[in-house]
Amino acid sequence: MTPLMRDLLVSAAADGVPCLVGTATKTGHPQISPKGSVAVFDERTLSFWERSFRSAAAAIGQNPRVVVYYRNAARAAEIPYRSAAMRFHGSARIVDSGPERERAWELTIPIEKKKDPDRKGVAVLIDVDRIEELSGAIIMELDK
Repeated sequence: MTPLMRDLLVSAAADGVPCLVGTATKTGHPQISPKGSVAVFDERTLSFWERSFRSAAAAIGQNPRVVVYYRNAARAAEIPYRSAAMRFHGSARIVDSGPERERAWELTIPIEKKKDPDRKGVAVLIDVDRIEELSGAIIMELDK
């Protein structure tokens, strides 16, 4: 993932455009949830802090395939992708303890940390395999 992608995701919530995470149950029932804590965990992985334990967490437990949608029309001049949008496709996993959970917490923006002062949430790590722009054109495809 590029430095621009990292910067855009880090500032998404502050810019008023939190990422949307799309999940589906094992039977294919779709769900979209706003996640203000999406961050670039490493060059192949996104993370977010899951504190609500509602539909997104339940769906990930049934079907790990997810998509993270980012769009910021206000910053279109600096985003070289169609409609200033990106979709990150991958497989998610819930991490409830250990160093990966701690790193995801460190990457979580302060406003989201304040919503979970007792750190009862979990990390969700998304192993990204494809990044595309709104047209579906592939920006980046990562080897598995």
